Amino acid sequence: MNFNAEQFAATQQANMTAAAGLSQTAFAGFERLVELNMAAGKAAVGESFANMQTLLSAKTPQELMAAQAALVQPAFEKSVSYGRHLAEIAQSTGGEFTKAVESKMAESEQAVKSLVENSLKNAPAGSDAAVAVFKTAFEASQTAAETLKKVAKQAADSAESNMKAATAQAEASVKAAMSKAKAKA
Repeated sequence: MNFNAEQFAATQQANMTAAAGLSQTAFAGFERLVELNMAAGKAAVGESFANMQTLLSAKTPQELMAAQAALVQPAFEKSVSYGRHLAEIAQSTGGEFTKAVESKMAESEQAVKSLVENSLKNAPAGSDAAVAVFKTAFEASQTAAETLKKVAKQAADSAESNMKAATAQAEASVKAAMSKAKAKA
């Protein structure tokens, strides 16, 4: 099989299209991140003035302590919410990248497989044993690559699951500590 200029141009065009798609995905994720940060910043500025007014309106140390305690829970909840939004943006953007890369890899694997099959069809007479060995090695490499992809996906899924569990545990611990502190106050 000869690799001609048309095939080369088509491959380069497909690669450029894929790169443009990945760039758009990255920019969309960045745009969502900027929107999240702008909204969080705007809310923080507005809330900080309201919180300051609440604290300044306290007449006694007990009122000040109660006001501070009342402000901690909503701040914690907003922080957790921000973290969740941030994780969702990262996860969805990463998921889009993963899909694109997996698709491109599948195309490349198919192209290589086709190239190998066509090359083996044109192998010289008497090279059957060498062709069989090559085919076996090629199939083994494809199986190994597939196994590696599965392991990587399992690791990513496990990391995501562990992150969610750790976040839930931290949130529960802080809520318990807040409840305990309120009970003492």
